[in-house]
Amino acid sequence: MIFYRLTMTYDHIQMANNILASRAKLPRIADSGKCDEEGGCGVTGFISSIQVSGKNIYEPSVQMHNRGNGKGGGIAAVGLCPEDLGVTREVLDSHYLLQIAYLDESARADVEKSHVLPFMDIQTASVTPSIDDYKEIGLEVKPPEVWRYFVRVKKDVLAAFIEKNGFTGSDPRKVEDEFISENSVSLNHQYYASLDDKKAFVMSHGRDIMILKIVGYAEQVTQYYCLDDFKAHGWIAHQRYPTRGRLWHPGGAHPFSGMHEALVHNGDFANYHAISEYLKQRNLFPQFLTDTELSALLLDLYNRVFEYPMEYIIEALAPTSEYDFDRLAVEKQKIYKAIQSQHIPGSPDGPWFFIIARNDPYNHFLQLIGITDTAMLRPQVFALQENEDVQIGLVCSEKQAIDATLENLAAEDDRFCPVADKYWNARGGSATDGGAFTFTLTDSGKGDGSKKLTAANKFGEIVTASSSRKKAGFAAEISIAPHAEEISADVEAGLASNEIDPFVNNWAAKIKEWGFGDVKSLCSEIVKKSGQSARHTANAIDALTRLNDRIFPTGSKKRSLILHIVRGGLTQIFNAFPTLDENGESAWSRIDWETRSAIRAPKKNEKTLVLNARNFQPEGQNCDSRVINRAYELGWKQFICHGYKGQRFTGCGLGTGSEGVRIDVYDSSGDYLASGISGMEIYVHGNAQDQLGQIMKSGKLVVYGDVGQTFMYGAKGGDVYVMGNAAGRPLINAVGSPKVVINGTCLDYLAESFMAGDPLNGGGFVILNGIEFDEDGSVISQPNPYPGSNLFSLASGGAIYLRDPEKMAAPEQLNGGEIVDLTPADWELILPILDENERLFGVRVEADLLTIDGIKKSYADVYRKVQPIKVGVLSKTAFSEGEGEGEWG
Repeated sequence: MIFYRLTMTYDHIQMANNILASRAKLPRIADSGKCDEEGGCGVTGFISSIQVSGKNIYEPSVQMHNRGNGKGGGIAAVGLCPEDLGVTREVLDSHYLLQIAYLDESARADVEKSHVLPFMDIQTASVTPSIDDYKEIGLEVKPPEVWRYFVRVKKDVLAAFIEKNGFTGSDPRKVEDEFISENSVSLNHQYYASLDDKKAFVMSHGRDIMILKIVGYAEQVTQYYCLDDFKAHGWIAHQRYPTRGRLWHPGGAHPFSGMHEALVHNGDFANYHAISEYLKQRNLFPQFLTDTELSALLLDLYNRVFEYPMEYIIEALAPTSEYDFDRLAVEKQKIYKAIQSQHIPGSPDGPWFFIIARNDPYNHFLQLIGITDTAMLRPQVFALQENEDVQIGLVCSEKQAIDATLENLAAEDDRFCPVADKYWNARGGSATDGGAFTFTLTDSGKGDGSKKLTAANKFGEIVTASSSRKKAGFAAEISIAPHAEEISADVEAGLASNEIDPFVNNWAAKIKEWGFGDVKSLCSEIVKKSGQSARHTANAIDALTRLNDRIFPTGSKKRSLILHIVRGGLTQIFNAFPTLDENGESAWSRIDWETRSAIRAPKKNEKTLVLNARNFQPEGQNCDSRVINRAYELGWKQFICHGYKGQRFTGCGLGTGSEGVRIDVYDSSGDYLASGISGMEIYVHGNAQDQLGQIMKSGKLVVYGDVGQTFMYGAKGGDVYVMGNAAGRPLINAVGSPKVVINGTCLDYLAESFMAGDPLNGGGFVILNGIEFDEDGSVISQPNPYPGSNLFSLASGGAIYLRDPEKMAAPEQLNGGEIVDLTPADWELILPILDENERLFGVRVEADLLTIDGIKKSYADVYRKVQPIKVGVLSKTAFSEGEGEGEWG
């Protein structure tokens, strides 16, 4: 095999062949050909430089609850605490943690007699603790009894295995891995795969890693197996059943294990049978008949058997193609072509996203990995927080689960902050990041056993949150405010003024030089003085909101900590408003979960309903969006909504004619916000998530951050402004006249099948500025205004106005579109939109957008127009090549 020769030594090839030949002797069953089931799971995970307890995977699992259905949930932990397992660090590092799930508890003696005692030296064996009554946490199916065995293969058994299978001269520890793996396959066949009445199966068998799963929800795993105080460096979780196999059985739930790794998966494979055949050719036979099991088998094959580096494993799973392949260096193209020639039959086809937790006992690191499919058909968000004393990397299906994790960790340990330093998405199969990111935990080198975390993309390029990863001085400085008196007087003047803007600009400028204590003093004074009058209150909300929304220099202080202080001040103001059942003269009235039954029409001076969404369900009869609907029916038109933890559908369901309604959204809002709105205005004060503005008809949507997948799918109109980036597939199948500004960029598939008419005659368009803010708040150009392979593909109407002064957009990125120069009519059309964009976000048209390397340029030198190729008109090239004559129709 060509690729093997490029990357493997003769000894590696020989051992790989011996492993695959040894596997041929194992028992197997026929694939039952289970039909596909819809896949839309919730996956979440994090890895920290310090060990944290299982209660911290509980909260993001709850946040993913509505992505589950109670038919399958599971968790995995890596980098375990030996004391929690009753062993020493030496035992944890050297022994295999064999976890066997007994569905029939009477089968334990037989299982041990046939697959444990004859082959293993057992250091210790114990049952995994669990609660007495599974029904008290809402489970309908009793979880399996799980026994933990810390084992090594007996020396004589291993010697015989080496002799029998030709492993002489191979690393005996790696051969021991193979024996453990094959023993698990044999156990699973005898007590699970070959039986109608399942008795037992192996949950996991690696070193320093464990898996637990049930018929239920992931958070119930932590409850049932008493993991609240169980500590580990890394945790992953999965909600929902597998997309194939026995959907109701714990054996089919995620995570699945290869050897020293655990994998969870959101999505399903269209080529399940093709991958199964690919694996069978290598003597690997599925036993649980799920596509996630296939994923774990592929990972184990590439990682442990072929010993590929992670970059090549990712390429085998999610191959680079088309325009992105052409952008790779020639040497990398050669290697990737070899990988694809050998492994394209095993590449999962369809929507999928993997989170992998792994231990590499040979290179001495722990790792969390997120990999997305080439087409990016499943949502994913990455995040990083770096402090001098603790670092954490996170990856989830939704950003709100990341925020819930950090909030939970910060409540337990003040070394964490509830706000991540950096959030981002991966671009599948790309030449930019490769569609995957790794968080690697290694020894810090300090000699005290501490760890350090490094984040990198598929190509090994390091990802950092900021130029300063320190949280230095936060705890000490927060109580020291040398400018307190000056701040107090200035706040009094600002909140009493008719114009708050100059004061906010002044405060933002001073924050760069202030310490945390002065920032805290500023916010505390704003909160304290906010209730003195209606003007004070309005200005206080406006001031803190602007400090939250704007990008300004923070000096040596981390922006995430500034945001934490500012958002805390906003929450204090919102929670201080009188409730609906006690309000008298205030223009602001508050409603929350406890007071939701008090909903009524506004009276007297009431103007704004302040909704704390904290304890509402994410969707359904008890969700916050239904309260907004009811309040609107009763006459409320101004809303402040905060305390979000992923609640969905904000602003949906108000119907047509909602002009005059404004909703301001704070904290971690959920999917489908502003979908289907007609007339209202929604302002999102932070990052937003997936499916925003779908089938939006009219109105205004402003997002002070990034937006997620399938933004404005099928939208028909509206004015939309996004301060940051969009993930994949914005404005697909949009029609009518939407007018959208994305100040950042988009991963891929921007405005695919756009059908928005002629923008110069009332049709729709997108302005893509390709900019970002540096740490001082200055506007800079991104490396590429549009990195994707599919720009305006198959569009039949509308246009994209692309800020591309370096002329980086290429015809190879188009499919049915063409790049032309802007006309004066085009600039006259988009200039008012850019002026409003400047007012909202401070992105100045002349100083920021039209000035390149310090030189003011004309709009025609900076912007390019992407439009559909005229239907029925052959190009000059086609004509010259004799493909036709003139026009046809």
